[in-house]
Amino acid sequence: MTHRSLLVVVLAAGEGTRMRSGTPKVLHRIAGRTMLHHVLETVRAAGADRVAVVVGPGREDVAGEARRVLPGAEVFVQEERLGTAHAVLAARAALARGADDLLVLYAATPLVTPATLAALRAPLAAGAGVAVLGFRPPDPTGYGRLVTRGDELVAIREEKDADAAERAIGFCNAGLMGLDGHQALALLDGIDNANSKREYYLTDAVEAARAAGLSAAAVETGAEEVAGVNSRSQLAEAEAVMQRRLRLAVMAGGATLIAPETVFLSADTVLGRDVTVEPHVVFGPGVSVGDDVTIHAFSHLEGARLDPGVTIGPYARLRPGTHLESGVRIGNFVETKAAHVAAGAKINHLSYIGDAAVGANSNLGAGTITCNYDGFGKHRTTIGANAFIGVNSALVAPVTIGAGAFVGTGAVITEDVPADALALARARQVVKPGWASAFRASKAAEKDKAQASPQAQEPAEAKA
Repeated sequence: MTHRSLLVVVLAAGEGTRMRSGTPKVLHRIAGRTMLHHVLETVRAAGADRVAVVVGPGREDVAGEARRVLPGAEVFVQEERLGTAHAVLAARAALARGADDLLVLYAATPLVTPATLAALRAPLAAGAGVAVLGFRPPDPTGYGRLVTRGDELVAIREEKDADAAERAIGFCNAGLMGLDGHQALALLDGIDNANSKREYYLTDAVEAARAAGLSAAAVETGAEEVAGVNSRSQLAEAEAVMQRRLRLAVMAGGATLIAPETVFLSADTVLGRDVTVEPHVVFGPGVSVGDDVTIHAFSHLEGARLDPGVTIGPYARLRPGTHLESGVRIGNFVETKAAHVAAGAKINHLSYIGDAAVGANSNLGAGTITCNYDGFGKHRTTIGANAFIGVNSALVAPVTIGAGAFVGTGAVITEDVPADALALARARQVVKPGWASAFRASKAAEKDKAQASPQAQEPAEAKA
């Protein structure tokens, strides 16, 4: 099949006042990614040759996110808010360079899929001038209706302009539209603002196309996929949809989620085959998990890489920069950050390992802490292979524990420990025989004396 070039215009200028937030609506996150990021990833997967993003005035934060996700994206500013067609025309320079197909998407409609964009392009390849994405909501009230005649889309009728028969139509406008890229600029320029709001509506492209002798088509998709996000509650609904998709995907790939509804994934989470995830686990962005890994309940991972055969948790926290090699065991209430833990090492209880390298097959006892921050900068701890760190030890970075070395229980290590050495860094134990019984007897005598004093026997009302 001959390649058809694709230009996508993403409208990202909406304010989202119902979000009640200082963050632009399209930069709110779903599954660890901004809504704009989700739409741009879909556009990339759909094979767009060029992408234009239209932002509001002064929105360098939105423009920066677009360029970060798609460095080749062009950014245009809609200086005035004069309707959706006006917003698309803000990218006039991109439209003027032409394309076979033009798709118009919204950054606040983050659940649309590449397959649906392909379906929206199909009528354009067959010769249509305009293709409109439609859906059938449970209640069509408030939506523009798609008026069809056979396979032909006749008009998009806003509810306030619809007659009784048109209001009875359940097929509604989802907002996403495809246009013949060679006709798009002329069609958009032909749209007027003869309406109560004096705005230029993209929906009028249907009648403009028909007036120009071009056909228009409607393509149906599910209501869930085209749900827009304009409030916090709708953001939560979109999150739920995305999480359901992600859970199904990782389970189809061979991972076991014991209680899927309690596991939260990021859009870029990678789980290998035969991974087991217990309930109430959260995957932040940037997590890659190899085969045969077990993640016990109530663990939190972000920016971490787990090689095959690792076991972590319950109640483990892996922060960005963590790399656990094969066979590592991370136990309950252990936190790691910027830590490379080599194969077979064990950190089983109540420890913090930050800015550190732990050698293969080393064992870190309960309560081991790498003291990596001095109030001004972070410092690194290096522990060699086959080292043994005793319970309740503090390793004050920068410090190196040599391969095969032992650190005694309760030690505070401030200097390097050579390989195969024993390091003890605590006060010598002193034992005083009989001290405890003498102490108790002394305290009991003091108590008896206090109770026998005249003041202690005085009536409460007299004391008052």
